Amino acid sequence: MTEAITEYRNENTKDIDLLSTIDMVRKMNEEDKIVANVVGDVASDIASAIDTIAKAFLKGGRLFYFGAGTSGRLGILDASECPPTFSVSADMVQGRIAGGKEALLFAVEGAEDNFEAGKEDASVLTEKDVCVVISASGNPKYLLGVLEKADEIGCATIGVTCNSQGRIAQEAGQVICTEVGPEVIAGSSRLKAGTAQKMVLNMLSTGSMIKIGKTYENFMIDLKAVNEKLKDRAIRIVVQIAQVSHSEALSALLKCNWEIKTAIVMLKMKTDADNARLELRKHGGVLRKLINSQNA
Repeated sequence: MTEAITEYRNENTKDIDLLSTIDMVRKMNEEDKIVANVVGDVASDIASAIDTIAKAFLKGGRLFYFGAGTSGRLGILDASECPPTFSVSADMVQGRIAGGKEALLFAVEGAEDNFEAGKEDASVLTEKDVCVVISASGNPKYLLGVLEKADEIGCATIGVTCNSQGRIAQEAGQVICTEVGPEVIAGSSRLKAGTAQKMVLNMLSTGSMIKIGKTYENFMIDLKAVNEKLKDRAIRIVVQIAQVSHSEALSALLKCNWEIKTAIVMLKMKTDADNARLELRKHGGVLRKLINSQNA
């Protein structure tokens, strides 16, 4: 097999073990600066993927991330943060890692090479869902198994990789390829490649949630206010959108179980929680549509 781009040596860091600590840090930072530009170069591919995911959500589909090692952990991290951020079901965005839960904390030897395990893990998919496979090298057999199963059932697939020559780039329906170049430490794809993947996944989940109305302007209007910090944030959001006092915002939130959108509608329409929820349902739960209709 031809050596993957992710395994190349970085000519800029061959002397990294001889550098002072501060120069080592600066050298790593110089390499990290490459990542954002590379991600920006594939903005249109990311946008296309977001549209695919958002359309699936609106039809009752789910988003699944599959990966091995660092890539798998990043997928699970992104999935786990969607419920508290956007008040969605834990089923709506899910992550799977080669080797199962044990692989979250420890390296599971050979897990990424298990094609059949990938097919088995992908049995959770339906034709309504979107399957995102994540790999710096783009070659794990586990993910090729996932893609084969997804194709069999007609599930949309998106490949997130750093290697345009990898198998994922050839077999996924849509591809987001961030070629960040050789790592500071040859083959250590938890570095620039991992950073690029984290940025892309942030955009996929956040962008698709925005598209289905989970934000108003840039406010996190569907967050779950489960602690003091988030309750304070909820109050500030209601204050700013409904243009009311702190006490008015708090009072409304207490009457609707801390549902931010409901509280805003209650205040703007001078109604109770049940009627506010009804109005939101009429507009598909999208606050922007409801407010626009009131202002029309």
